Amino acid sequence: MLWRKTVDVSYDVIVIGAGPSGSTAARFAAEGGCKVLLVERKRDIGIPVRCAEGVSEPPLKEFIDSHPSFIRNRISEIRLFAPNDIAVVLTPVNSGYILDRRVFDRELARLAIVNGAEVATSCAAIGIKRLDNGTVDVKVLHRGSETTVNCKIIIAADGVESRVGRWFGVKTVTTLHNTEGALTYVLSHPEIDNRYCDFYFGTEVAPGGYLWVFPGGDHSASVGIGCAGDCLRGKSLHEFLDRFIQRKYGGAKILSEVAGGIPVQATLKEIIADNLMLVGDAARQVNPMTGAGIINGMIAGKIAGITASESIKMRSWKKDDFRDYPKEWHQRIGSNHEKYFKMKEVVNKFSDESLNQIAETINSLPESKRTLRKVFMTALIKHPLLLGELRHLF
Repeated sequence: MLWRKTVDVSYDVIVIGAGPSGSTAARFAAEGGCKVLLVERKRDIGIPVRCAEGVSEPPLKEFIDSHPSFIRNRISEIRLFAPNDIAVVLTPVNSGYILDRRVFDRELARLAIVNGAEVATSCAAIGIKRLDNGTVDVKVLHRGSETTVNCKIIIAADGVESRVGRWFGVKTVTTLHNTEGALTYVLSHPEIDNRYCDFYFGTEVAPGGYLWVFPGGDHSASVGIGCAGDCLRGKSLHEFLDRFIQRKYGGAKILSEVAGGIPVQATLKEIIADNLMLVGDAARQVNPMTGAGIINGMIAGKIAGITASESIKMRSWKKDDFRDYPKEWHQRIGSNHEKYFKMKEVVNKFSDESLNQIAETINSLPESKRTLRKVFMTALIKHPLLLGELRHLF
């Protein structure tokens, strides 16, 4: 096991941030023959959980076999709740999992180690310096002591608040409208239904976003809310979430609380620079429509890790050497995210009354025809003026 108490003075690749995207990038860079250091500023990987824990089963298999140790619950149905509490029950094409992120994230880091990467926790990157020989010195604070580590390539997986990109001159600033504040409680209550992932919509529940209930089994759940920063009308996320929990799960025992931010925009225009690739939230690779980012980040991490290993073999790590990474990302997922961003902007224009009408229309259909696509198409039929805004997407 290469879980380091000390670090060497030089590496081919340093990955900053040991979430799913960072650990996956480290794994594939190491698998390609690179000497890799994966650094995580927190003491424990996977703590605290910065987002919800839902993933779809098929894409997960590209990276890791499912295991009971990190699967909290299996989900085969979802419910969408309109503002008037009408529920639309949908059966997704693929089933999904609710993950135990602490165990899952540590397992991804272990896979990086198995493939040859070194991991250092309590290790924060605090600055960089480009050298005349084309490499980069990274200043880190590791277990209370400052040290400098040299590398050829940095893969920045340091989250939505990423500083690494800015150090390299990449424009990572986003708007308040395109950043959702997120707040999640883990709670216990006997009326939590472990069969469904629930999503609630409406201006009184989650303006400019939605509220979710992800059951973890044993009548526990992650209950969270994500709202666009410019839609809160002077209220706090705590006010909306506390009011919902009191209404739906009065007397629930709150076990933990985590707050953060979710970027809900298309991928950054530039996610590479000399010596640098951005992945995951740092590159804004979250699905703008749903806020989902775990699998997306892992896909980006894999592509970036492979690109890094190929660059090291070619002994060149300029921006142009990394062009395959954004190109492959765009072809696989990024182009869809551009569409989802436009869809999000349209959906946010629906009034509560419109959402109620859409739910009633969907529930009038046979169960076999109740799909997410049908929900969206019904919404457009109810609002033909919006169809013009999205006609180029279909």
